[in-house]
Amino acid sequence: MVRTRFTELVGCSVPIQQAPMGLVSSPDLAVAVADAGGVGTLAAFGMPAEALARCLDAMNERTHGVLSANFLTDDIEEQAVVAAAERVRLVDFYWLDPRPRLVELVHRAGALAGWQVGSVEEALAAADAGCDVVTVQGIEAGGHVRGRMPLLPLLRHVLDVVRIPVLGAGGIAHGPEFAAVMAAGAAGARIGTRFIATNESGAHPSYKQAIVHAQADSTVVTDAFAVCPLCATSPRARVLRVAVERVAGSSDDVVGTAMISGEAVPLPRGSGMPPFAGVTGDLAAMALYAGEGVGWVADIRPAADVIAELMVHIEAPGPRRTAHARMGTEPDDGRQPR
Repeated sequence: MVRTRFTELVGCSVPIQQAPMGLVSSPDLAVAVADAGGVGTLAAFGMPAEALARCLDAMNERTHGVLSANFLTDDIEEQAVVAAAERVRLVDFYWLDPRPRLVELVHRAGALAGWQVGSVEEALAAADAGCDVVTVQGIEAGGHVRGRMPLLPLLRHVLDVVRIPVLGAGGIAHGPEFAAVMAAGAAGARIGTRFIATNESGAHPSYKQAIVHAQADSTVVTDAFAVCPLCATSPRARVLRVAVERVAGSSDDVVGTAMISGEAVPLPRGSGMPPFAGVTGDLAAMALYAGEGVGWVADIRPAADVIAELMVHIEAPGPRRTAHARMGTEPDDGRQPR
């Protein structure tokens, strides 16, 4: 167990929050992360309040660990926020400006409120709105990228001006990266890409394999997958480069089909929906979101094993190992990203 301001606040034993990744963030994945001591996150975007309540109730029956729910964009149903806050420890938001009204709803229902931000100004706004936690996202992050600064410089700037616990996010897929973020003063890390390639992830098997086979320089920030609600305001997402090349070479208006709530939904070319287990079609031409740390992901394994491997780097006796090629120095464990 490693105690930080974040673990003490939310009641987890591991300073790691699994990032929300749409339908890739399956209930199985969130429960597995919670069981392993971290914070498992369900992506609540688009879920009506009653459906969200049923899902979270079922998840709570499966774990005594800490769960969170994440909401995206300005199109948020307040009843769904309340339903989530009545059932999880942490409710967080992203891709909208910090809003005191939402924070108040969360607090009134008995949960903590968090916000993911991409700038110092947004972090200050989140703290002023009453948030209990702020997550700082660096440009290394996979998926939709809010800010334009690398994680560590942005993290240090935010830590200088806010007093609430701060999590680091973006490109953290390997122990020394995690250690570097913690040594810089973060109270924890929010990790996405590494959890895509887990047994419990809702990602399509081909997507998981694409993550495993990716090299260190395999990602790019693009507007190629801008058919999504988030991209209506800022079409910037980090994906695997091969997906950009594949969709650019496709002339099809529809690249696949997604089964959602028993209904077959066509996926247009440039759709921002990542390929989850219920998707068929040209998966390589879909939004294969991945962060810059993808080169360190070498296998598909249980989420608990991922957490245990990451924790070794901050639980070991002696000074924390902070080395990392993309964070300032060479890796300290002899491994190199592929």
